[in-house]
Amino acid sequence: MTTTLSYARTPVILILGDSLSAAHGIDQRHGWVSLLQQRLEQGGYPHQVVNASISGDTTRGGLERLPPALAQFTPDILVIELGANDGLRGQPLDQTRNNLKALIETGRSAGCQVVLMEMRLPPNFGRPYTEKFRQIYHDLADEERVPLVPFFLKGVADRLEWMQEDRLHPNGDGQPRMLENVWPVLERIMVAGSAI
Repeated sequence: MTTTLSYARTPVILILGDSLSAAHGIDQRHGWVSLLQQRLEQGGYPHQVVNASISGDTTRGGLERLPPALAQFTPDILVIELGANDGLRGQPLDQTRNNLKALIETGRSAGCQVVLMEMRLPPNFGRPYTEKFRQIYHDLADEERVPLVPFFLKGVADRLEWMQEDRLHPNGDGQPRMLENVWPVLERIMVAGSAI
């Protein structure tokens, strides 16, 4: 008689993002992704966080990097935090939307629970463009039926003392609030997953 042993695999949360998740300009230990790992450990969650974020990345860059990351880490949850650099560079909105859609579908095909994070642009880009950009995330979340994290920098971007001099990247003081903006959505997914 042969006995087969099975080992519980550590669930993985993959963060695919840009400088906002790569802790640009600050010590990575103080970035929201590192704070997320700390909170998981303190809360008794078994999840391991993998930060696949690169400063300056776009949705197109994310599409190129996602397949090998999925193969390497086999994540259970994929958090997509991309698009801001597309907007800052004035890339066509349809292109950004199509890339985000492809990222969602690629993650889902790999068996991930996908989370989309809403990004916004500074008001100096003009209201028509910024509103259409923001709507991309809400439309995709509805169409693809994926959880949406409301504006990632809510309560941070409008506080100068929590922003770096470039007014685009939060400093270390703003990172805990960024985590608070993400946590409710992630927590619901993890609790639902543990109940299966």
